[in-house]
Amino acid sequence: MTLIQELMNQAAIGGLLSPSVMKRFTPSEIRETIQELVATEQIDLANALGDAGLSLYPHSEDILAITGLLAMVNQDWPLAVELIDELLEIQGDHTPAFTFVMMVRALRCNLDPARAIEMVRRGLSLYPDQLELLAEKLALDDFCGPMMPAGQRH
Repeated sequence: MTLIQELMNQAAIGGLLSPSVMKRFTPSEIRETIQELVATEQIDLANALGDAGLSLYPHSEDILAITGLLAMVNQDWPLAVELIDELLEIQGDHTPAFTFVMMVRALRCNLDPARAIEMVRRGLSLYPDQLELLAEKLALDDFCGPMMPAGQRH
């Protein structure tokens, strides 16, 4: 039985999955299920599954990435920054461009433009032609330009 089927069966009787049932599923299966739930606008169930996934697999890239995205969907910017920080630490030198994009957006929405600029620069040093990072840099330059000394804008 798939995780989504298990969730639906439990939801039908008003319960959540037990940790023993959850452990049968991999972090990638949990991530995929959360994606399906978000796509069908079942955000509360996606959040519950994300919390369960984090408790079982707190250092999984799959779980940190999807729960970071969920935090962004929920506009919980401090949580998004926390989760994506952990993801960046785990990914290290192999951090994909999308993680940098997520972090820059979370930092910008969390009203931390200085750190967002630092993160966009870090991402662009690895992915100089990544369009979303370039767009984020332009948006940050426009936003911060008048507030930053000329020597720090580029």
